[in-house]
Amino acid sequence: MLRNPTADKLRDMRLKTMAETFLNPEPGSDALSFEDRFALMVEKEWYAKNDSRIARFVSRAGLGIQASLEDIDYSKERNISRKDVATLGSCVFIQQRLNVIISGKTGSGKSYLACAIGDAACRHNYSCKYYRQPNLFAEIAMSRLENRYVRFMDSLRKVRLLILDDIALKPYSHEEARDLLEIAELRYNRMSTIFASQVPHEKWYDLIPDPTIADAFMDRIVHNAYIVPLDSTVSMREIMAQRRMKTIEVLNQEG
Repeated sequence: MLRNPTADKLRDMRLKTMAETFLNPEPGSDALSFEDRFALMVEKEWYAKNDSRIARFVSRAGLGIQASLEDIDYSKERNISRKDVATLGSCVFIQQRLNVIISGKTGSGKSYLACAIGDAACRHNYSCKYYRQPNLFAEIAMSRLENRYVRFMDSLRKVRLLILDDIALKPYSHEEARDLLEIAELRYNRMSTIFASQVPHEKWYDLIPDPTIADAFMDRIVHNAYIVPLDSTVSMREIMAQRRMKTIEVLNQEG
C-alpha cells in the first residue's frame, strides 16, 4: 500500500536507483533481514551515483583519446615500465601535487598514456581537463577577446589534473611563453599537470625566447615531476592499426 508513495519520496530525494530497487526487489531478497535489504538498496544507489559522477568527470575532461591503463601495450618493443604506469595510475602524484612529463617520438603512445592517466584520475574522482597546445592557446586568445581571461585562467588553476598535450612543438612567442608561465605559477605546488611532448624536456628551455621566463617556467614544472621517456621502437598507431585489421579478418572469417 505504501510502496508507490515511498518510491515517489525516494525519487524526490534523487534516490532513483533505491526507488527502483524498492519497487523491483531482486529475487530471493525477501529472505533477507530488513537491515540487509536496506544495505543492498543503499549499495546500489551508491554505485549508481558513483558511476554517474565518473561519467561527468570523463565528459568534462574532454580527453583527446578514449584510453585506459588496462589496455596499454607492454610488449618488449615499446619499453614501457609497468611499475611507472602502476604508480601514475594510482593517482598518488595528484595527492602529492606533482607533475608528470611524458616525452617520446611520434607514435610512441605518449598521448594515449596521458589520456589513460586522465581516465584513471576521473575514476578516482579527480577533476581533469585535456588540451592540445594549439587548442589551449586558441582558448586563451578567445578569452582575451571576450574579456574573460582571468576567469579562464582561474578555471585552469582549479582543475586537479591538467593535461597539456603536444607541448613544445615549435618556438614560443613572448605572449605564449608568458601564458605558459602563468599557468605553471597558478598551479605550482597546488595541482598536478601532465605535459606530453615529442621534444625531451631538456630542450624546452631553448624554445622560450626570454631566458628569465624560461628559467621560471622550467623551475616550476621539472623539479617536482615524474619524468617518463617513452623509447618505443614501433609506432603505437601501427600496433593499433594491426589489431583492428586482425579483428576485421576474424569477423570476416566468422561471417
